[in-house]
Amino acid sequence: MLKANNDLNDPQLKAVNTLNGAVLIIAGAGSGKTRVITYRIANMLEQGIPQAAILALTFTNKAAREMIGRLRELTGRKLQNLTASTFHAFGVRILREEIETLGYRKNFSIYDSTDKIELIKESLRECKLYGEKTDLYKLEQLFSNIKIGRLQWGLENDTGLFADDLWKPAYEEYQRSLKVFNALDFDDLLTLPIMLFNEYPEILEKYQRRYRYILVDEFQDTSLIQYNLLRLLANPEGRKSNICVVGDDDQSIYSWRGANYLNLKLFENDFPDAMEIKLEQNYRSTSTILDAANGLISHNTNRKGKTLWSGKTEGKPIELIIPKSENDEAEFIAGTIKKLRFSEHRSHDHFGILVRTNNQFDCIEEALLANNIPYRVSGGTSFFDRKEIRDILSYLRIIANQNDDVNLMRIVNTPRRGIGKAGILSASDYAKKNNTSLFEAFYRMSFAKKTKHDEQETLFQLTPEQAIEKKSRSGADEFIELIQGFKDDFFNTGNLSGKVRNLVNKIDYWSYLVSEFSKDEQKARWKFSNIEYLIKMIEDWEKQAEEDGQDSGLYAYLNRISLLTRTDGEDDDGKSVSLMTIHASKGLEFPVVFIAGAEEGYIPHERSLEESESAIEEERRLFYVAITRAKDKLYISSCQKRQRRDTYIDRLPSPFITEIPSHLIEVREKDEEPIDDPEAASASLERMLARLEARA
Repeated sequence: MLKANNDLNDPQLKAVNTLNGAVLIIAGAGSGKTRVITYRIANMLEQGIPQAAILALTFTNKAAREMIGRLRELTGRKLQNLTASTFHAFGVRILREEIETLGYRKNFSIYDSTDKIELIKESLRECKLYGEKTDLYKLEQLFSNIKIGRLQWGLENDTGLFADDLWKPAYEEYQRSLKVFNALDFDDLLTLPIMLFNEYPEILEKYQRRYRYILVDEFQDTSLIQYNLLRLLANPEGRKSNICVVGDDDQSIYSWRGANYLNLKLFENDFPDAMEIKLEQNYRSTSTILDAANGLISHNTNRKGKTLWSGKTEGKPIELIIPKSENDEAEFIAGTIKKLRFSEHRSHDHFGILVRTNNQFDCIEEALLANNIPYRVSGGTSFFDRKEIRDILSYLRIIANQNDDVNLMRIVNTPRRGIGKAGILSASDYAKKNNTSLFEAFYRMSFAKKTKHDEQETLFQLTPEQAIEKKSRSGADEFIELIQGFKDDFFNTGNLSGKVRNLVNKIDYWSYLVSEFSKDEQKARWKFSNIEYLIKMIEDWEKQAEEDGQDSGLYAYLNRISLLTRTDGEDDDGKSVSLMTIHASKGLEFPVVFIAGAEEGYIPHERSLEESESAIEEERRLFYVAITRAKDKLYISSCQKRQRRDTYIDRLPSPFITEIPSHLIEVREKDEEPIDDPEAASASLERMLARLEARA
């Protein structure tokens, strides 16, 4: 037994030392959960429990690597035989050993979402069910829900989802095709191990004997199928189970991907003798931030009672900013980061900007770029990662560097030029054999001529197999002429934004979008408006660069984009600001946090307002997660108006703001200093929130 330890408080020490039997650890935000897990496993090893008998399940590969890294540091052991992995990786481990029992070969492939959608499309065609209006992504979700048991054909589940048995033949064809191709999709990595365990008791018993100590992190995020796999391994009816689950129902925010926070109750039912241990001391946030979080989450009724407390000082009040628009909001965030960087000597990685939805990224990214603040985007699609933006940037990168094979492959046939797969494969093969770039391969191959004897007459002595068909050659000619024509133009100084506009018009990207979204012109217009926005951003940067006497050419712009939007998190001081969705922020912490767009319709999201009370409670948990990411300082912004297409619409503050005790909040307009007097601050907050009451 591990004795009193300065690194652990009393509840943590109890959780670390209770190794036998079932244990439920309720670990509040910032309560040292990871420390408890690593010390618990280290204690197991110290007590002589073999590494091979321990199974630790997490939700990300990063979390598994971090767990092993901390354990190695703590124990000084190599840990080759300890299993710490995600649920899906654990499923793969089982299937690599046992899948032949189900009629597969051991060298199976695992299809990602793109592969899966392509196979669904082929299965639909095989069953004569495919049409232009078929929503393949919805069918992907339908097939997944059928496979994991959330839906049954011809029935509606308790969330209102319906499985139309029109698609049943295509699903069966999809399943047959997977088997023929010796392939699995992501759901199979859980469903097939469960099938093995249910149909072959001797295989189940083998793994039950192997893994005698089971630990699960982020238990509130487990799905029902993950819980079923766990329950089979732990075998509550057959023996005293040494299983420990660690979670927090107040941080359950993934129901949309199958997470079931009620698994906590299922666990208590299946393991009635489980010891419950609550970790309530928060080591992350100030008491002001924790009091705000406690006040908010107390409005949820379906939760385990707990109250987080902190040994840290009260800290600074939460600032509620009421900017006029999303542009003002973004300028405030960027300006505050710059100010705090110097006044408080903070590095860029001290700042986290959290938003509810992807479409809130654009203005914030523009403001960060305008202020030369390096950042990285997580949990959503950055403006610069949207397909239409990446396409245009790929053209610019090819114009700047014709040897950039990655960007060439992206746009060589976008818009379509008739360059077929065979032509691309021929060019790729030629490039490899002759140690040249793909652009050079296309250039050479496009001039290859065939004689009546099917022989090549070319300066480059191409073989017959290297000649590309006439249609592809025409497309390759067009592409090469386009790039070479623009190369000279772009390297003349001045008017970079105008040249980009000419490029967009020359390739007729608008017509490409119309053809891609022939049934949804509104989507095509939205995507083209993003390109217009990109050109405006280039124009603004170009003017500023010229005013500052800086280079405003193509190379300078591309270098700026690469440096400020890269994802490795490295800049002049080795760090970047984190811009992310609230969902992606879970498990992270930042000294300074901005919650942008705390408005009704964003949080709670407008979809949840039309659903059940449980949906509202999940949205409240999401806001709780956002608040508890902050260590020292929290800013919440709620715009008065927000642009939607060509008009501005009035916005209302999130009703969740009213659930934070008013004495914890200071209210100000974007350009005002915060109100220091508590009574005046409270009165200002009440006036702002009266808009909500008037609307009700």
